[in-house]
Amino acid sequence: MRLDEIKISRAIIESYKDKLVKALDIEVAIVGAGPAGMVCGYYLAKADRSVAIFERKLSVGGGMWGGGIMFNEIVVQKKAKRILDELGIETRVYSEGYYLADSIEAVCTLCSKTVKAGAKIFNLLSAEDVMVRQNRICGLVLNWTSVEMANLHVDPITIRAQFVVDATGHSAEIVHIVEKKSGIRLKTRTGKIMGEQSMWAEVAEDTIVKNSKEVCRGLYVCGMSANAVFGGPRMGPVFGGMLLSGEKVAKELITRIRRR
Repeated sequence: MRLDEIKISRAIIESYKDKLVKALDIEVAIVGAGPAGMVCGYYLAKADRSVAIFERKLSVGGGMWGGGIMFNEIVVQKKAKRILDELGIETRVYSEGYYLADSIEAVCTLCSKTVKAGAKIFNLLSAEDVMVRQNRICGLVLNWTSVEMANLHVDPITIRAQFVVDATGHSAEIVHIVEKKSGIRLKTRTGKIMGEQSMWAEVAEDTIVKNSKEVCRGLYVCGMSANAVFGGPRMGPVFGGMLLSGEKVAKELITRIRRR
C-alpha cells in the first residue's frame, strides 16, 4: 500500500475535529492534566460522565514526572495506595506507611487508564477565560498555547460545561481569572485567593483533600490549586493527597451532575 500524505492529514483533521466538537458541550471540564486532574477525570469517566481535560503543555502529568529534584520516584501514603492499586501501578514498601512508585509508570498508566475510561484529553490548549452566567461558572474560553506564547491576536473558542475544575496546580489559573474578571466572591475566609503556604507535608496532605471543593458556583478546585486558593501549605514529592483530592471532587460532581 502506498501512503498518501493528504489522506494522513485528512484523517488527523477530521478525527480531531469530531473529538473537539463533542467536547463543546459537556458535563465537566477540567483544566490541568496533572495527577489530581487526571484522577478526577478518570473517576468521572468511569461513572459515565462526559468529561474533557485541557492541558496547556505538550505532555500531561504535571510535576509527577520528576518526582523529587528530578529523581523519578514518588511517595504515597497508605490511605492513597488503593488508588494506585486500582490503576495497576506497582508500589514498593519503603517503610511502614510509606510506598514508592516509579513516577514514569505512574504518569503513563494514569493517563492511559483515564483515556480508556472515556475522558478526552486535549493538550496544547490553554484556558484564557471563563464563561459566567448569573454569577455561575459554566464554561471555558480556550485558545492554542502557541497563540498565547506568541502573543498573537487570535480569537478563542468557548466550551460549555455544567462544572469546571481548576487543577492547574500552584498557579490556580482559573480561580485567578474568576477573581480578577468576574467580581465573584470566593468561598474562602477572605473571599479571595489566600495563597499557598510554605511546605509542610504532614498538614498539606490533609488540607489538600479538605480544600478540594467548590470555590464558587460551578467551579471546583483540586490538587495543589486547592491549597493555593484556600491557604494551605505545599507538600512536595508525596502524591497521595493529590490522588485523593481528584477522587473527592469527582465523587462530589458525580452526585451533582444533572442528567440531560
